[in-house]
Amino acid sequence: MNSDFFLDVSIATQQLAILEKDQVLKIYPVSTAKNGAGELMGSQCTPRGWHKIRAKIGANQHLQAVFIGRRATGETYNLELGKQNPQRDWILTRILWLGGLEPGKNRYGKVDSTWRYIYIHGSPDEGMNGLPASHGCVRMKNADMLDLFNRVEAGTKVYIHE
Repeated sequence: MNSDFFLDVSIATQQLAILEKDQVLKIYPVSTAKNGAGELMGSQCTPRGWHKIRAKIGANQHLQAVFIGRRATGETYNLELGKQNPQRDWILTRILWLGGLEPGKNRYGKVDSTWRYIYIHGSPDEGMNGLPASHGCVRMKNADMLDLFNRVEAGTKVYIHE
């Protein structure tokens, strides 16, 4: 894997950029945590620092496939399903499960991003309005999520910052 290739998630601008050798290859709008930045388990904040994609989940699933517990449910998200389940935290299309790389900051103990189940994942497109709204994850529009999923590998580094 190319060590100069990484994802840069800006909490301030609500954007995810693919970078290679400091050149921006692509930028996507995202939605990070409504509660802001933070690493503590239970905070529902987006963790900062260096991470890696520890697992890619959902290859070969359809666009807007619904996931619960990292498993496809067989459902396809649509507005009607959304209205029937208004409190559900929708995880759609694909999942990039993140693992922290900085012991004591986002790895191990009460700050471990993997144990907090922090993902980059698809979300209902109508909720993607450029505002922080997640429970800690990095939400993306579904077509963008599919595009990103196809561009990265497990092990790709991800830098999340304010």
